[in-house]
Amino acid sequence: MKIDGFCFVITGAGNGIGEGTALLAAEYGAKIVVSDTDDTNGKRVAQMICERGGEAVYQHCDVCDENQVADLMAFAAATYGGIDVLHNNAGIHESIISDQLSLEQMPTSVFNKVMAVNLTGAWLCAKYALPYLRASANASIINSASVSSISGYQNCVAYGASKGGVMQLTKMLAVDLAADNIRVNCYCPGSVRTQMVDNYLNAAEDPELMLNSMTKTHLIPRMGTPKDVAELVCFLASPQSQFVNGVAWLIDGGSLAWRGTADQLGMET
Repeated sequence: MKIDGFCFVITGAGNGIGEGTALLAAEYGAKIVVSDTDDTNGKRVAQMICERGGEAVYQHCDVCDENQVADLMAFAAATYGGIDVLHNNAGIHESIISDQLSLEQMPTSVFNKVMAVNLTGAWLCAKYALPYLRASANASIINSASVSSISGYQNCVAYGASKGGVMQLTKMLAVDLAADNIRVNCYCPGSVRTQMVDNYLNAAEDPELMLNSMTKTHLIPRMGTPKDVAELVCFLASPQSQFVNGVAWLIDGGSLAWRGTADQLGMET
């Protein structure tokens, strides 16, 4: 990928897809601003990149805090001379903060928190990155949506609603920022093995049954990996995708391409 020298700001980069993208983008030569609320893991990822010969710094940021978001973007621009790519990856699922996941039982505070991190946080980061992105010749915003932006899943009402909003936010920002030569895209991953997915599985009454139900719809018979998604993010950030804008990219192992399960095809997961 031709992203050598690009400055990436990645929220939620302390683990999962954010970590995978930080490591891969750095391998391709990008300069990485690792951001998270988990300082231990965030610093670990930045240190790992530096130990491998890449360039990375860490900055604490809660994407729900407008002042912290503004400080993150200013810090990134001051450190690397600007911002080329904003990867809005920070996200939470309601199962991380509550075991009351049904519509009837879920506290309003839990629903609001998921919306604040996943949707409002992405909007805030785009807002405060904008002045720096306008100065870049390779500006791009890449949002983390989900297959739940498109399809319904059990115990996922807050997450799915927020990710549906992220997909539409992507299209609206692509329109609004086209005149600034800033491309905005999102990706919709299926079942990717991350800590958030593990938490979701552990919250289920039968985690093994839930895992099977998540992977049996895959035409590629396995869970995705953070690196699978990171390759797509790096492509969307690169000049190779310069004619791609306002698009929601499915990266779900073929899950939403059909209606069925893998055993119907004689496949095992």
